[in-house]
Amino acid sequence: MHILAKITCSLIVFSALLASCNLEQEVDIELPAYNDRPVVEFYLEPGQPFRALITRSDAYFDDLPSLENFPGGLLLEGAEVEVSYGGNTVRLNNQLFFNPQTGKLYNYIAEAIVPDQTGEEFELLITYPNGTVTTAQTTLLPKVQIDSVVVEYPDDLTDTLARALTYFTDPAETSNFYRRTLHLNTLDSLPEQDFIADDGIVDDNLVVFGTGFDFEEGDTLINTLYHISEEYATFLESIDAAAAANGNPFGQPSPIISNLQGNANAIGIFTGLVYDRRFDIVEGR
Repeated sequence: MHILAKITCSLIVFSALLASCNLEQEVDIELPAYNDRPVVEFYLEPGQPFRALITRSDAYFDDLPSLENFPGGLLLEGAEVEVSYGGNTVRLNNQLFFNPQTGKLYNYIAEAIVPDQTGEEFELLITYPNGTVTTAQTTLLPKVQIDSVVVEYPDDLTDTLARALTYFTDPAETSNFYRRTLHLNTLDSLPEQDFIADDGIVDDNLVVFGTGFDFEEGDTLINTLYHISEEYATFLESIDAAAAANGNPFGQPSPIISNLQGNANAIGIFTGLVYDRRFDIVEGR
């Protein structure tokens, strides 16, 4: 075959491929009916009132609630919520509450204060208007203290940016999970760091979380170290996986792993929120 003939054949094949790539075909897919589920976020923070947010899930393609119906279109109202511990039972009222210090919204609250009792077991019972229930159990873990925060500058004396090293001691007798957040100047800001770790990273029980050389003289570093349950760590990791899969058309669906039980088929978390927090100002060289 002559070279010209080979080129002509190649062009024909290439044109056919382009034509096939430009073809568009609409496909109708019948989606099964979606049944909404209760979504529960209930964090027990010692020294703070019992507060919970209970909403309902929506189908992926459902419209978001209008401004006139927000947040009422998301909230699940009319449930009976109670927490039992140490012979006590706390019943939460169905009442909207916004905490301006944290920016968090709740629709079930009580005046009772969460006790600061390490090892205390708490049991949750939620009964919904349709008669279904959600149950869960959790335990308050001991606080793990931040030992120190060390601010370091690089050897290059012309560099004015510093890094922070946060040290703490991991208890040796148990397996532990942690959530570490680092905010810059205010807790209202998006965290500079927010991740989950377990004590598999521990060397002789001394743990250090570091940063890049990102901070200037006068910055306020807000370090928070949460000592969390394995169930809460799994829940947070499953949320990250679900968010990543949601934006990937070729990814496999990733379920949210919850510690909630009961025939209401709820998703969410019921857990203690025990943490140590430090505020440190970056000083100059």
